[in-house]
Amino acid sequence: MAKAVKVKSVEHVTHDVLRIRAEKPEGIQYIPGQAMDISINKAGWEDKLSAFTFTSLPEDDFIEFTIKTYPSRKRVTNELLSLKPGDEILTYKPFGDIHYKGDGIFLAGGAGITPFIAILKNLEKQHKVGNSKLIFANKTKGDIILKDYFDKLLGKNFINILSDEQVEGFEHGFINAKLIKKHSEENLKYYYLCGPKPMMDAVEKDLASLGVDSEHIVKEGF
Repeated sequence: MAKAVKVKSVEHVTHDVLRIRAEKPEGIQYIPGQAMDISINKAGWEDKLSAFTFTSLPEDDFIEFTIKTYPSRKRVTNELLSLKPGDEILTYKPFGDIHYKGDGIFLAGGAGITPFIAILKNLEKQHKVGNSKLIFANKTKGDIILKDYFDKLLGKNFINILSDEQVEGFEHGFINAKLIKKHSEENLKYYYLCGPKPMMDAVEKDLASLGVDSEHIVKEGF
C-alpha cells in the first residue's frame, strides 16, 4: 500500500543530480543501503514507479534520496526535476541487499554511489569509518557526487577514476584489477559493489581474478 508524503526540499548537488527530502512515512523501517520505489502523486505519474536508495539515515525525521536525472529519457527522474516543496510523492516498502558487513573497499560507478552514501554516513555517526576506502568511477570531475563530503570523510582513502577526462591527482580509465589490487589491504576484507550492470560484471570478474571469495563481495544492481 502506497503512502503519500509531502516533498520538503529539492536541490541540485551536481549538474544532473538532485537531493530530494520528503516527510518520513509513518512506521517506515529500513537499513542504510536499502532503497524504495517511489512515484509522483500527480495525474499520469502515480503508477510509474522507480527505485531510489535512501541517502538519509533511519533515525532522521525525513527521507532523502540523491537521484541522477536523465532528461532525455522522459521518465520519472526527468519529472522529478519539476518537483517543488509541497508536492507529493508516493512511497512503498523498502528493499535491497546491500548492507554493511565489515571493513572494506566500496566500488561505485556513477549513481551507484547512493547506497554507500547512507552506509558511510552511518559509519561516520558511529565513529567506525576506520580505514574504509571508496573507489568512485565517473565520466568527468563534474559528475562526482558529494566530492567535498567524501574528501573530508575519507581523505587519501577516497580514490577517483575518470573515464572521459584526465585530471591531475585522479586515476584515468575504469575500475580494473590493477587499481583494486593497488588499494587492497589485508584488513579490508569486504568489497562493496554498486553501479551499472556492465561495470559490475567487469569488476566482479576482476575481483575473481584477484582471488576474492564471493562471500566477501556485497553487491546491488540498479
